[in-house]
Amino acid sequence: MTRQHKYGVDLMNKISVVAENPESTVVAEYQAVKTKQTEYQSEADLEKAFIKQLQNQAYDYLPIHSEKDLIDNLRCQLEKLNDYHFTDKEWDTFFKQEIANPNFGIKEKTKIIQEDYKKVLYYEKPIDNYLFRNILLIDKDNIHNNTLQVINQYETDDGARANRYDATVLVNGLPLVHIELKRRGVDIKDAFNQINRYQNDSFWAGSGLYEFVQIFVISNGTYTKYYSNTTRQSHISENAGTSSKKGKKTSNSFEFTSWWADRKNKPIIDLIDFAKTFFAKHTILSILTRYCIFTSDEMLMVMRPYQIVATESITNKINIASNYKQYGTVDGGGYIWHTTGSGKTLSSFKTAQLAQNMAIIDKVLFVVDRKDLDYQTMKEYDKFQKGAANSNTSTAVLKKQLENPNARIIITTIQKLTCFIKQNKEHPVYNQHLVIIFDECHRSQFGEMHQTITKAFKKYHLFGFTGTPIFAENAHTGCKSDLKTTAQLFGGEPDENGNKVKPLHTYTIVDAIADKNVLPFRIDYISTMKEQENIKDSKVWDINREKALAAPERISRIVSYILEHFNQKTMRNDRSYSYNILTNIADIAQAKNRKDIDEIKQKVRLTGFNSIFAVSSIPFAKLYYEEFRKQMAEKPLQKLKVATIFSFGMNGDDNSDDGVFDENPEDTSRLDKSDRDFLESAIDDYNKMFGTSYDTSSDKFQNYYKDVSMRMKNREIDLLIVVNMFLTGFDATTLNTLWVDKNLRMQGLLQAFSRTNRILNAVKAFGNIVCFRNLEEATNKSLALFGDKEAGGIVLLKTFAEYYNGYTDDKGKSVKGYKELIKELVETYPAGELIVSEKEKRAFVKLYGAILRLKNILSSFDEFVGKEILTERDVQDYHSQYLRIYDELRPQGKEKDNVNDDLVFEIELIKQVEINIDYILMLIKKYHAGHMEDKEIKVSILKSVDASIELRSKKDLIENFIDSLTPTSNVDEDWKKYVNEQKITELNKIIEEENLNKEETYKYVNNAFKNGYVQENGIQINKVLPPLPIIDPQKRRQKKRETVIQKIITFFNRFRDISQQLIGE
Repeated sequence: MTRQHKYGVDLMNKISVVAENPESTVVAEYQAVKTKQTEYQSEADLEKAFIKQLQNQAYDYLPIHSEKDLIDNLRCQLEKLNDYHFTDKEWDTFFKQEIANPNFGIKEKTKIIQEDYKKVLYYEKPIDNYLFRNILLIDKDNIHNNTLQVINQYETDDGARANRYDATVLVNGLPLVHIELKRRGVDIKDAFNQINRYQNDSFWAGSGLYEFVQIFVISNGTYTKYYSNTTRQSHISENAGTSSKKGKKTSNSFEFTSWWADRKNKPIIDLIDFAKTFFAKHTILSILTRYCIFTSDEMLMVMRPYQIVATESITNKINIASNYKQYGTVDGGGYIWHTTGSGKTLSSFKTAQLAQNMAIIDKVLFVVDRKDLDYQTMKEYDKFQKGAANSNTSTAVLKKQLENPNARIIITTIQKLTCFIKQNKEHPVYNQHLVIIFDECHRSQFGEMHQTITKAFKKYHLFGFTGTPIFAENAHTGCKSDLKTTAQLFGGEPDENGNKVKPLHTYTIVDAIADKNVLPFRIDYISTMKEQENIKDSKVWDINREKALAAPERISRIVSYILEHFNQKTMRNDRSYSYNILTNIADIAQAKNRKDIDEIKQKVRLTGFNSIFAVSSIPFAKLYYEEFRKQMAEKPLQKLKVATIFSFGMNGDDNSDDGVFDENPEDTSRLDKSDRDFLESAIDDYNKMFGTSYDTSSDKFQNYYKDVSMRMKNREIDLLIVVNMFLTGFDATTLNTLWVDKNLRMQGLLQAFSRTNRILNAVKAFGNIVCFRNLEEATNKSLALFGDKEAGGIVLLKTFAEYYNGYTDDKGKSVKGYKELIKELVETYPAGELIVSEKEKRAFVKLYGAILRLKNILSSFDEFVGKEILTERDVQDYHSQYLRIYDELRPQGKEKDNVNDDLVFEIELIKQVEINIDYILMLIKKYHAGHMEDKEIKVSILKSVDASIELRSKKDLIENFIDSLTPTSNVDEDWKKYVNEQKITELNKIIEEENLNKEETYKYVNNAFKNGYVQENGIQINKVLPPLPIIDPQKRRQKKRETVIQKIITFFNRFRDISQQLIGE
C-alpha cells in the first residue's frame, strides 16, 4: 500500500466529514468523533497523540533534535524537490548565502518564503554549458510536490538560554509551522507566552532556521489557535520600550490569534480535530502558498477560515459561471455577507489577486462608493502589494487604465465608472471578460447605478461584499421593485425553497464576536425626555416633538453629560499605551498625487480612546457644536478637541430608511448659506486647533475630510460631531464610543455601532454606545436581522447588576459578580498581608486577575461610581502584591517551567489604572512643602510606586531623591538634574562592565531616546561592541551582543519616561 493510498484511507476513517469539496481549503462541515477519555493526559501524551495523528495523515516523523541533523535533512529535501544533488561546496555556499545568511532576520526570511522562494544556485562546474540553475524552496504551482515532515523536542543551546521546542512541521526541510503545547487545564495563553520567550531566547540562534516559521499553532488540547509570525504594527503590544529584535517579530498581542473553523463558521478547537483539518496536506499547503499575504509593511497576514471560504467561493463561481456561459447575468455573480470589522478588504484583495491570475479573466475592477473609501481601500491595497492597484482621479485616467492590458486590477468609484460609461457609449472593454467587485454593496447608490453598469458591460461577473445586506425586510422604499435587495443586484444562491437569495458565504456579527474578531457592544440608554421618545410610525414628522428634542435645556443637559462622562466612557486615565501615529497628516491630505507623499509615522503614548457623536440633522449638529464651545469655555478643565463635518443631506434622519444618508464628501455647494457659513466657521476653529488651512470650497473640503479621517485614527480629535459621515465604512481602532442623538435603524444602526468595536488591546474590551434616544427596539430588530433572534445575548454586554452581583450563563453555570469576588478577596487575602505559600499565590493571581477583567468592564458604567468597595490604598496594596508575585514567578533571565503553567497575569489591565511620574512628583512636592515631616505622604508615595509596573524599576531613584531633599530644594529642577546624573552614571557603568565604545554607545542610546525604542538590528549596535575575533566557533560575539542589548533595553525602560535629555547635552 503506497503512502498516498494509506493517507486517503486513514483520512476518511478518522475524520467525520459531513461534506467536503476536495479542492476546498476549508472543510464544508466538520463533526468531531466523540470518544470518552477518562485518564489523565500529560503534555507529553498530548504531543504523542498529535504526532501520531499527523503520521496517520502521511506526514513523515523524523527523530531530529539537533541543528546538524536539521540542516542535513533540509539539503536532502531540497535535492528531492528540485531533482538535483548539490556538491558539498555548492550546498555550503547556497546555504550560507540564500538560507542562513546572517544579515537575514524574520522579515527577510518571511519574504523569501512568500515571494522569493525561487533561488539561484551557481554550479561548482558548468553543466551543459550552464553556469547556474533555479532552486525552489517551496513549490507553489504544484503544492503536493512539497514534502511534509514533523519533528519534536528539537533542542538548541546556542541562544540566550537552552530551549527545547514541542513540535514543528517541516516543509521541504524548512520549519514553517511551529506547534507549542500545554497540558489540558493550563491556559492556552501560556503556550502563546512560551513562543514569545522562544522568539527572545533562541529562534534566531545557530543558523536561524526557526526564523523561517510562518505560522504558530498553540494548544492546551482543549483549545487550539493559530497566528502569523509577524507583529501587526497597528496593534503593538504595551512593551513599547524595545523594537522587535531579529527573531522577535511575533504577533505579541493574544487578541490577534485565530480559531480554525469549517465553512459554517463552527470552530474546530480540539487539538486532534484541528490536526485533522488544518494540518490536512491540501489545507496547510494551500494556506502557506495561497492564503498568506506579506504586506508592504513587512507583516505576514494569514487569512482566517471564513475569508478563505469567501475567496474560494468567488473563484469557484467564476469558473463554473464561465463554463456555463452565465457571465453577464446575476447567475454569474453573488455576494459575500461578512460583518463589519471582519476583514472584508483582505478577503476582496485576495479574491481580486487570484482572479486577475485566472487565464480567462482580462481585468478586475474594484468599485467603491465614496472618496474616503477610495482613499482608504487604495491604501489598504497598497499595503498588501505595492502597485497592485492604481487610484484614478478622473474618468480620463480611468479610461487609460481600462485600455492598458497591464493594468490588471483597477480601483475606481461607482460614480466615476458610471461617468465613464455615459461618456463612452462604445468601448472595447465592454466586451472583455471582467470581474467587478463592489465594496459596501448595501449602499443605495449601487441600486441606482446598477443598470447603467450592467447594460454597458457584456461579459462580467458581479460580486458584492457587505456587512449588512439588503433583504426584503430592510429594503429602501424608493428603489425599483426588482433592484431592492442585495440578491437582486448581485445574484443569490438557492435557499431551501429554491429562491436565489442566499449569499455565497455568511459570517455575521454573532460569529465575529464569538470568535473575538470584533468586540461586543455596551449600550447606555440615557433618558432625556419624560414622554416616550420613539415614534411608532416612522414616517410621521412630529414638529412639536422635534422642537422638544432641540430644546436648549435638553441640548445643554446632553452636552453636560458627555463632558462629565467623557473620560469614563473613553477610558482616559493616567496610563498610556503605545501607538503609531501619522506625523504629516496635512501634507498627505493636501497631496494632489498620493504617491508623491510618504507617510511619516512615530511611536507615541496615548491615553484612552476617542468618540463620534451622531446627530439627527445639520441644525442639531450646529446646536451641539455651539453648546460644546459654550460649556468648554465655562469649564476649561473639561475642554475637549471637538470638530464637526457635514455636507448636503436631507435634514432629519426620519427621511431615510435606516437613519443614515450618504453624504457627498466632495461637495458643499448645495448647503444653504447659513449652514455653509457655520461649517466655514467650524473649519476655521479646526484650522486654529491643528495649524491647517481648509475651507468649504470643493478641493479644500475634500482635503478637510481626509484630514479629519486621519486625525480621528490618530486619536487627535476627541469628539467628532456628524450627521451621516463616518457612520459607515470608517475604521479607527482608537474609537471606542458612539454618542447617539439620532433615529438609527436596521443596517444604519449596525453600521454606526460597528465603528466602535475594532480590536486594539486588552483594555478596549467593548464598543461603548450612549443613546440619548430610545433605540432599544430598533437595536433588537437590527440584531435579529443581521445576527439572529438570540444575538442580543452575544452582541451586547450584560447589565451592570449582572456584572456586579453575578448571573447564570446560558449553560446554567453560576458566574460570580464583582461584589462576591471582592468579598472573597478581602476575606481570604487581607490588604497589606504577605501571601507566602505558592498555592495561595496562584489562587490570588487567578482571583485578582478575574477582578481586574471585571473592573475593566464595570468602569464604563455610571452606576459603578462609588461602588468600587476597595479604597485607593487597598488597590495599591493589592497591585503591589500582584506585581510582586508576577516578578517572582516570571523572573528575568531564568525560565521557571511548570511553576506558572496555569497562570495568566493581567498586566495590561494593571497598566491602564497606573499612576505616572507626574503624580509622584506632585506627592513629593506636597511632602517637601510640609517640611518633610508628614511620613504618611512618604508611605503613600512608596506604595504608589510599588503598585506601578512602570515605576517599580525606578523605586530606588525615587526613594534616594526623597532622602536627598533639603528645605531649599526645587523639586522639579532638582529631580531633572538628579535623574540625568544617574542616567549618565548608570550608562557609564554598563560601558565599563561590557568594555563598550563610549562615543558610539552614547550615539546609540541617544537615538533610542529620540526614536522611542532601542534599535536592535543594523550596524549601529556593532559599532558599540568591543572587538571580538571574526572566527568565533563559541559565538561569543553573538552572546555578547544579546547581553549588551538586554542591558541597554533595561536601562532605556528605566529612564525613558522620566528623562528625555540626551546624554552629552
